Amino acid sequence: MNVLFVEDEAKIANFVRAGLKEQGFVVDYCDNGDDGYLRALDNEYDAIILDIMMPGKDGLSILKLLRRQGRNAPVILLTARNELEDRLQGLNLGADDYIAKPFFVEELAARIHAVVRRSVSDRQNLLCVGSIKLDRITREVTCNRQAIELTSREFNLLEYLMRSPGRVFTRTQILEHVWGYEFNPNTNVVDVCIQRIRKKLDPLDEAVWIESIRGVGYRFRKPDS
Repeated sequence: MNVLFVEDEAKIANFVRAGLKEQGFVVDYCDNGDDGYLRALDNEYDAIILDIMMPGKDGLSILKLLRRQGRNAPVILLTARNELEDRLQGLNLGADDYIAKPFFVEELAARIHAVVRRSVSDRQNLLCVGSIKLDRITREVTCNRQAIELTSREFNLLEYLMRSPGRVFTRTQILEHVWGYEFNPNTNVVDVCIQRIRKKLDPLDEAVWIESIRGVGYRFRKPDS
């Protein structure tokens, strides 16, 4: 799952990001509310985690603006304060859940899964393009009804491409969304991972689903193209 995490406390942010990534999440991170709000508008996320108190726009303001814009991605609010008024205000603004600091990363991960299950239909959880089916909840992938074993990174990359069949993604875009912004843009990890996925898909289907766009990047082919 792709999640946006907005938190200004570096220690908490590093701990949570590492813990979520270990559990297979793709984490997009911002350390202030203004950048977090813009990131939420520019990208589609499975869930958004907002600290209430932070520089720039606070979490409640971001939540209110997103809901006004018609953005319905599940939102979990984080706060050091455990007052009833804060919880009620957040929930009334459209928050899907609320967790008070300190907390265990495992609990946050479970809550993310829970809000996504509640807000996303089974059809949206299941990506189907041609002979390939990808279940975003169970993280199972099949090609022509045969199961394919993918690493966490391979799964995240395949999901990213399958969410927008026909759209061309640059290597930089793929790096930012699947590996994170801290990766060197000159690395060839994207190409290597694509090759590994192809080796698992190609024997099960004659069609070439992941296409290379010379000098640009990759795209997942539409069935009718």
